[in-house]
Amino acid sequence: MVMPGTTLVQKEIDEWLPITSSRNAKWWYSAFHNVTAMVGAGVLSLPYALSELGWGPGVAVLVLSWIITLYTLWQMVEMHEMVPGKRFDRYHELGQYAFGEKLGLYIVVPQQLIVEVGVCIVYMVTGGKSLEKFHDTVCSTCKQIKLTYFIMIFASVHFVLSYLPNFNSISGVSLAAAVMSLSYSTIAWGASVAKSIQPEVQCGYKAKTAAGTVFNFFSGLGDIAFAYAGHNVVLEIQAIIPSTPEKPSKGPMWKGVIVAYIVVALCYFPVALIGYWMFGNSIEDNILISLEKPAWLIAMANIFVVIHVIGSYQIYAMPVFDMIETVLVKKLNFRPSTTLRFFVRNFYVAFTMFIAITFPFFGGLLGFFGGFAFAPTTYFLPCIIWLAIYKPKKFGLSWWTNWICIVFGVCLMVLSPIGGLRQIILQAKEYEFYS
Repeated sequence: MVMPGTTLVQKEIDEWLPITSSRNAKWWYSAFHNVTAMVGAGVLSLPYALSELGWGPGVAVLVLSWIITLYTLWQMVEMHEMVPGKRFDRYHELGQYAFGEKLGLYIVVPQQLIVEVGVCIVYMVTGGKSLEKFHDTVCSTCKQIKLTYFIMIFASVHFVLSYLPNFNSISGVSLAAAVMSLSYSTIAWGASVAKSIQPEVQCGYKAKTAAGTVFNFFSGLGDIAFAYAGHNVVLEIQAIIPSTPEKPSKGPMWKGVIVAYIVVALCYFPVALIGYWMFGNSIEDNILISLEKPAWLIAMANIFVVIHVIGSYQIYAMPVFDMIETVLVKKLNFRPSTTLRFFVRNFYVAFTMFIAITFPFFGGLLGFFGGFAFAPTTYFLPCIIWLAIYKPKKFGLSWWTNWICIVFGVCLMVLSPIGGLRQIILQAKEYEFYS
């Protein structure tokens, strides 16, 4: 169906671009794409985040985040087709409708790019570190190999996978990734239970100074914000679901989101609570590092993490490919071709690989990116767009709900990068480039 006002050339371009080229997905595609996007490697740092926040605030922030992000995700799904005959296939299109052509782009695109490119870089590091951990666990007597090489090995997969043209074509990779995320989360909390509570376990704050405790608290907030980051690709995922006036796409999409959020709860809460309960504040920023035995199980979990972040990287890279290819084809009048795709996608994978090799401080990066860009796009930008478009009654339930989410999100955005930046500075003191 050609939308009113679209020309034939425009239609051809839309059929070539990754987000709009295929619209025949089933509801379960939305379920596993959302699981893959949401349950990232962030789940492995949740016990560590809890150790920085403490029991009370930690559990409160974890549960509040789950509720708020489910609500804002529902808003995004609802707003996808709120204008009859039009679909907002990309986050920035919704922003442009709410804030105007220019302002909408300036508000949404920089944040969305920071999130998506940030996630891709962090996943390069995670993939490399998990491969390294797998190698060291399976072959403890082997010669040590630099992390740089493991990141390169991980990136080599993406030089191939990035040629898959659109979301539907990566659904197999995404399904495998979603299954893996549930698997390694179960291994993480199951092995923690099997290991039982460690002797001399302490659940107090680790930092010796008040300032250290406060900064760690801020960083913990960022880690949790990073764990709930699927909103940046939700409209793009919904764009692949077919829609008619009688059967809009929000029905199957919402069904998929509910399933995804149940899986998210099954992954996040047991890992965070059991991990912190068993190890206390001696937990590492990746729970699999704290669980050294049984070796075969930890090796398996690390391979699961690798498979999962392969899928997640692709999910987050797809909207970036779409943005770059849109600019090249629509603004700079390049011809849509395989050659163009080859150069664009290879360049992007190489760029994220280079940055990952240069700055592999995993925990600090999560806290920094988590607060800086994830909080706005996940916690409060959907609420601001909702208020701008629907204009609910002042001091009514909808009005209050949105403002509470906005205040919570702004606090996250302001506080967590402070903690994350401090961690990066502390880790960078001991770090040698490309060592």
